[in-house]
Amino acid sequence: MQEPDGQLADILRASDRDRYLSALYAPAGKRQDLFALYAFNAEIAAIRDRIREPLPGEIRLQWWRDVLTAAEGAADGHPVAVALVKAIEASGLPRAAFDNYLEARIFDLYDDPMPSRVDLEGYCGETASAIIQLAALILDRHSAPDQAELAGHAGCAQAIAGLLRLLAIHRARGQCYVPRDILSAAGTSPEEFISGGSPAAARRAIEAMIALANHHLGAFREGARRLPADLRPAFLPVALVPAYLDKLAGDPDRALRIPADISEVRRHWIMFRTAGRGWS
Repeated sequence: MQEPDGQLADILRASDRDRYLSALYAPAGKRQDLFALYAFNAEIAAIRDRIREPLPGEIRLQWWRDVLTAAEGAADGHPVAVALVKAIEASGLPRAAFDNYLEARIFDLYDDPMPSRVDLEGYCGETASAIIQLAALILDRHSAPDQAELAGHAGCAQAIAGLLRLLAIHRARGQCYVPRDILSAAGTSPEEFISGGSPAAARRAIEAMIALANHHLGAFREGARRLPADLRPAFLPVALVPAYLDKLAGDPDRALRIPADISEVRRHWIMFRTAGRGWS
């Protein structure tokens, strides 16, 4: 498969390889809008890496709110914003979903621990699940609304796996996305989890998070058998979740020290296989 050229493709190729590869399986006429959506997500996710205090991050999120609600021309000079506005207009994407997404992303700017499993699932729903649902609307605005529940489970599985993969980075920052109630059940606390105390309890917490991701993955797979083929590219990144979870489950202690990943060859093969046959 020949990889496309262009600024958005380059941005996404460097910042979110999984979603970039998934977009290559979409019809050519839809890819630019998917690139715009995914590049927007990558840019928002990277805000925490570029700031030292939360306030500049909140200002950046507000800038995006203003751009997405302002009159034509407000995004001029920002290639991702310009492309995203065009995608929103072309596919009739609900602007409220972007507002809710940006509101949820405020959590990333602070070091407050995730309060509960319900809060974590809500965060995943407003972020990763929303991106999947918006991508589905780009692909087929008529059939996508019927897959909202499926996108919810898919996004939770994908996001929880992603948070586990980045545990080492989050702990170094002093962040804790593992919910307080899960940590408590495992015999530890957010503070102890971040500091590295009680390795056995930390391992139990990671295993509980893997189980939660697998719960949503199972619910997704049950419904994915009926997923229309034209919507498949929006859900393709979820095909990688089992491989990531297997990697994490194989050595939970390592996940606390080193971000978990899989090989590029394996990533390509899983995407190719799932794009062709779906979730059987």
